[in-house]
Amino acid sequence: MILPAIITVIIFNYIPMYGVQLAFREYDFTAGLTGGDFVGLKYFEQFINSHMFWDLIRNTLLISITTIVVGFPAPIILALLINQIRWKRGKKILQTTVYLPHFISIVVLVGLLNVLLSPNTGLLGLLIERMGFEGTNLLASIKAFVPVYVISDIWQHVGWNSIIYLAALASVDPQLYDAAKIDGANRWQIIRNVEIPAIIPTIIILLILNMGTVISTGFEKIFLMQNSLNLPISEVIETYVYKVGIISNQFSYAAAIGLFNTLINFSLLLIMNTIAKRVSRISLW
Repeated sequence: MILPAIITVIIFNYIPMYGVQLAFREYDFTAGLTGGDFVGLKYFEQFINSHMFWDLIRNTLLISITTIVVGFPAPIILALLINQIRWKRGKKILQTTVYLPHFISIVVLVGLLNVLLSPNTGLLGLLIERMGFEGTNLLASIKAFVPVYVISDIWQHVGWNSIIYLAALASVDPQLYDAAKIDGANRWQIIRNVEIPAIIPTIIILLILNMGTVISTGFEKIFLMQNSLNLPISEVIETYVYKVGIISNQFSYAAAIGLFNTLINFSLLLIMNTIAKRVSRISLW
């Protein structure tokens, strides 16, 4: 049953890794992927010494860490709240409602943001103007870009990400609830002493996986939200790779930046897994 999944991973994840060698070669169109002179770490040094390096690292870390710090607890809280609902029909309606935004296309979502946040015609834009912030364009603001990105990301994915926590809560032994009620525990005490301990292994595993992508942000959404005014804060590693690799045809340079990004993510994943294993004895391996 898992054979198709294994074949898919090999074809789309492992075979393309052969192209990593481009990061160490001077790419030549006429020679193909295996051609070009070997230049070692030339492009890695070029990226590290680039004037864009620290700006890209800062922007990427700012957006990623803010998304994790603010967005990671959101589905946990939502799952705990949904689990408290005893009206089954209402619970299903709420779950369906919060799941739906996940299926909205990124292009459509950014289009909605542009429509809603327009300072002239947008609903939220007009509301902000009524509050005294006349002419404020949140999508063009350097200060507002990260909050808009993070809040819209939470709105879109919080419901879908809560599914795994709801599944973990569904596996809690009903006898634990009965014992807690007999001891006189209220709802908050049940959440704190029964439900949260039950989902801690799931929380740790997902946190480790999220740390493995801390240097990788959502390319499509950030790229679509970019404009000339918010570029100082919205230019991240993945959008920069696209611009230097595809638009400027610097394939070897872009491959080196992408490999650098992957190595940092992999290192963070190993570190977080080691810490979690020593502290809680819960880890990926």
